[in-house]
Amino acid sequence: MNIILLEKIAKLGDIGEAVKVKSGYARNFLFPQGKAVPATRANLEEFEERRAELLAAHNEKIAHAQSRAGKLADLSIEIEVNASDEGRLFGSVAARDVAEAVNEKAGSDLARSEVILPGGSIRQCGEYEVIADLGFEVTATFALKVFSPNAPEPAPDEADKAESGKAEAESGGAEPEAAPAEPAAAASEAEAGEVETGEAGTVEATASNSDDAAGDEKA
Repeated sequence: MNIILLEKIAKLGDIGEAVKVKSGYARNFLFPQGKAVPATRANLEEFEERRAELLAAHNEKIAHAQSRAGKLADLSIEIEVNASDEGRLFGSVAARDVAEAVNEKAGSDLARSEVILPGGSIRQCGEYEVIADLGFEVTATFALKVFSPNAPEPAPDEADKAESGKAEAESGGAEPEAAPAEPAAAASEAEAGEVETGEAGTVEATASNSDDAAGDEKA
């Protein structure tokens, strides 16, 4: 089905563009929400006559979406749940639960259809990143913590402890002292002493032999 877009829709087109979509998508979503009209000659002529008016209304909607996104910026919400000791929820946290928690804290009007949970409904305690799709290619991201009194905060694993200890040793710990080199030095001195003793013995033996030879000659 050919339609005329009355607002900018991501991956589809800009306001005033004539595009082709599936009939069910147009009749069940685009037409009821006033996002498009059938691409007839009459509708096209009407759009051209009202182009300035429609563009102004479109820009106003974008500004409103950006204002809503500003309320969600840097927002952090917490939802308490019932869970096992391992942190597995007895149930789940869905988009509706997140929207209600956001509206209660931020005073916003976030609809559950605008909440995007990348991994689907949440079934485990932990920290998550949630995306709010506010239309007109305007999105906001905020932090969500799902916790339960029965599920304590996870302790760091042994690898983290070992890494932490290593970092402390490198930054503040004393460096291990080098092994003393005395045995090697003592061995070198002993070898030197043996050489000197051997040389001295050779000299003394030579002198003794010379004296003996001289005595024989005199005799």
